[in-house]
Amino acid sequence: MASSDLEQLCSHINEKIGNIKRTLSLRNCGQEPTLKTTLDKIGNEIIVVNELLNKLELEIEYQEQTNHSLKELCESLEEDYKDVEHLKENIPPHLPQVTVSQNSANVTDLDPEEPVKVEETAPTKKPPKEQRSIKEMPFITSDEFNGIPAYMKSRLTYCQINDVIKEINKAVVSKYKILHQPKKSMSSVARNLYHRFIDEETKDTKGHYFIVEADIKEFTALKADKRFHVIVNILRHCRRLSEVRGGGLTRYVIT
Repeated sequence: MASSDLEQLCSHINEKIGNIKRTLSLRNCGQEPTLKTTLDKIGNEIIVVNELLNKLELEIEYQEQTNHSLKELCESLEEDYKDVEHLKENIPPHLPQVTVSQNSANVTDLDPEEPVKVEETAPTKKPPKEQRSIKEMPFITSDEFNGIPAYMKSRLTYCQINDVIKEINKAVVSKYKILHQPKKSMSSVARNLYHRFIDEETKDTKGHYFIVEADIKEFTALKADKRFHVIVNILRHCRRLSEVRGGGLTRYVIT
C-alpha cells in the first residue's frame, strides 16, 4: 500500500473518531441541568422563528396575488380609457346636441345679492296652429346593432345604418309636410307630388307613414342601390319598417 493511501486512511479514521467524541460530548451536555435549560430555550426560539417564517411565507403569497390583481385591474382600466377616448372621438353625428338656453345662462350669471328686476311681459301672441306630428323611424341602438347577424350587416357600421335612417326620416318628413299642406298654398311641383303620393296609397298603407324609392331620390342624396337594400333588410330585421308591394311599387312602411 502506498504511503499516500495510508495517510488518507488514517486521516479518515481520525475524522470519524473526532465526530464520535463530539457526539458523546454533546450527549453529555444535554444531561447537565444548566445546559439542558439553555437547549430548551433554544428549541423554543427555533419553534417561534419557524412560525414567523410560515407567516412571512403566507404574507408573501398574499402580496403576490394582490399585485397580480392590481395588474389586471390596471389593464382593464387602460382598455376602458381607450374605449372612452374612441367614443369621444367618434360621436355619431345623428345624436342630438346639448345646448344651453339663453334664459338658463342668464340665471346663472345673476348676482344672488342683487334684487331681481321684474320686466313687464309683452302681450302674448296667439299660439300658432298646432302642426300634425309626423312619425319618424327611431335610430338603431348599439345593443340592436350587436344583435344583427354578421352575414346580414357584413362590413356596415353602426353609424352608416343610422345615417340611412336619418335620410329616410328626411324623406318621410318632406313627403308628409306636403300632404299636410293646404292645397291652395301648394306650388305646381308640390301639387304634382301630392297627387303622386295619393295614387301610391293602398288599403294596406292607410293610416301608416310610408315612402317609395321615388321619394328617396326626390328628397335625399341616397341611391337605391345594393347597399341601400342591404340596410333596408337590416331595418326590417330590427322591425323599423315593413314592405308593402303592389302595382310595381315597393312601399317602405314605418313601423
